Amino acid sequence: MRALLLFLSRQESFKNFMLRFKIFRRTAWRFVAGEKIEDAIRAARELQLQGIRTTMDLLGENTHSEEDALRVAEEIIGLLDRAHAEKVDCNVSVKPTQVGLDLGTDFCRQNLLRIVRHAAGLGGFIRIDMEDSSTTQRTLDIVCGVHDSCENVGTVIQAYLYRSEKDVRLLIEKGIGIRLCKGAYLEPASVAFKKKRDTDANYVKLMQLLLESGAYHGIATHDEAMIDATKQFARARNIPVDRFEFQMLYGIRRDLQMQLAHEEYRMRTYIPYGARWFPYFMRRLAERPANVMFIARNLLKK
Repeated sequence: MRALLLFLSRQESFKNFMLRFKIFRRTAWRFVAGEKIEDAIRAARELQLQGIRTTMDLLGENTHSEEDALRVAEEIIGLLDRAHAEKVDCNVSVKPTQVGLDLGTDFCRQNLLRIVRHAAGLGGFIRIDMEDSSTTQRTLDIVCGVHDSCENVGTVIQAYLYRSEKDVRLLIEKGIGIRLCKGAYLEPASVAFKKKRDTDANYVKLMQLLLESGAYHGIATHDEAMIDATKQFARARNIPVDRFEFQMLYGIRRDLQMQLAHEEYRMRTYIPYGARWFPYFMRRLAERPANVMFIARNLLKK
């Protein structure tokens, strides 16, 4: 099922067919704030009123020309300016292939450096996202290079990759903030754990490394077992709740997000938006089969 949904995420004809059904569109807008920056700003304001921090995520990846990559960079800079002007306190997430990783490492680095420097001038923070394992090393090289010039940048580590402990130790040594997640791409057994229990065990090990590092990191999970493990470890080691934050995705486990905020843990929600929302939405369905069944049961209803 997961492989099928990831395949369909790349099919424009399937997207056009499914958009005929209201239930599909309604479900999509649960996980995506909308197509315009105004939608993301609105969602951020609503969450911040509830004590939840936010990160804006302009959807899109794999740009095919330098012109497109430069246009995306300008759009992200515009997002930074808009959020600053409207006094919306948020981070911004950027995928390397959005801004030209497939077009050359140096080109991508310069594009990202321009974004990060602009954010620094506004007091903002940029999270350079992690994509599939074919881009991991190049992404880390770029992150380290950008961080040498501007420290307001962090990245993401995926716990299902075998290499992640080594990468975490390197990033901690360099003082680079990490968002720890499990990983959402379909990876081969040669590079990633295939069993959930193995990914979970590695996630807990990496979480402990992050919390003990003394730096500020994000523990990104919707898995209550991972959240409980983080709470227990922090209490056992007397790590204050303001030395890390939990992170979740927009529309997923909203009840748990509110609970953590009420418990006075730092909570951050990633708010995706933009015209290229369909592949992102299909990846969320691939992670949550219950949503697929919900849509299937309601397709023929008015």
